[in-house]
Amino acid sequence: QVQLVESGGGLVQPGGSLRLSCATSGVTFSRYTMSWYRQPPGKERELVAYITYGAGSTNYADSVKGRFTISRDNAMSLVYLQMNSLKPEDTAVYYCKAVHRWGGAHWGQGTQVTVSS
Repeated sequence: QVQLVESGGGLVQPGGSLRLSCATSGVTFSRYTMSWYRQPPGKERELVAYITYGAGSTNYADSVKGRFTISRDNAMSLVYLQMNSLKPEDTAVYYCKAVHRWGGAHWGQGTQVTVSS
């Protein structure tokens, strides 16, 4: 059974940092491109960043470039999202997504990030 479990969300002040983690099980992690999405209140879900299988190439939404870093640990089947210089507009539910190199996707249940003073 495939499971993706996000953790690390919470309440943080503007300018602060958080590190999200996504633990996976039931998949051959190294064969998946891993992504972080977010869904702000009242808005659609949007892609934040992804990291590919193999070479581990990364890409980021313009709104988070230079502030967020995605990384993965294939040995531990974990993907991280380091979020620095957080802004109120980063407030959202953050989701982890795994996409197999041959297709098929799995989602986590999400973790809430609130940036507020």
